[in-house]
Amino acid sequence: MAAPASRRLTLPRYRRDPEGTHPPLDSPGYRSTKLRHPKQPLVMVPQQLTEVTGPLLGPGRLGDVDNDLTRQHEGEPVGQRIVVHGRLLDGDGRPISNSLVEIWQANASGRYRHIGDNWPGTLDPNFDGLGRTITDADGHYEFTTIKPGAYPWKNHDNAWRPAHIHFSVFGTAFTQRLVTQMYFPDDPLFFQDPIFNSVPDEKARQRMISRYDHSRTTDHWALGFEFDIVVRGREASVFENEEDE
Repeated sequence: MAAPASRRLTLPRYRRDPEGTHPPLDSPGYRSTKLRHPKQPLVMVPQQLTEVTGPLLGPGRLGDVDNDLTRQHEGEPVGQRIVVHGRLLDGDGRPISNSLVEIWQANASGRYRHIGDNWPGTLDPNFDGLGRTITDADGHYEFTTIKPGAYPWKNHDNAWRPAHIHFSVFGTAFTQRLVTQMYFPDDPLFFQDPIFNSVPDEKARQRMISRYDHSRTTDHWALGFEFDIVVRGREASVFENEEDE
């Protein structure tokens, strides 16, 4: 016997992003995509109840200084202190509240605290490069951190990644996780970075660059940068299909 219409569960539907918003899965300038991009057309799998519910990612899982990467050790990290803030928005410009936002980044010398990162940039014992927070009722988030340095990688001759911070945002389940990168204004390395330039739409590339915010810059303390993340629609942020360099 079918359940009454008033009791039937309606699962949410998600709009696809416009063509050209995101990078192609195979970008010749970004060498490793040749080895790992899908060789067959992707199959869209309908989302069921298990994909759109759980796990719980609420405030109870956060520590007191998870969103302040400069206070997670006894000493202060080396580098330019910055405050990165913005809003998490849906495709209609509405705020997404109570959503987990995570960041990870290199330190001021451009080195990650990771066993696979062993170029001769200096490790900072007071900086792990990991943070997370929950958006407020109006979709706002904020991190205090250190401006990351550029770092070399082996994609092409004399290749250096522009300074950037990785962002991960969650809906109500891990299958809704989206990953993007935030860059800084006027970086001189944009011209030779295949990850940044793999995005075909110039306007979409510009949405990956944060804005200097003097109203959030604090005298003798930190520079402010604003970076909004839009999960869908014409003004959507650029998201990665997997975690790139």
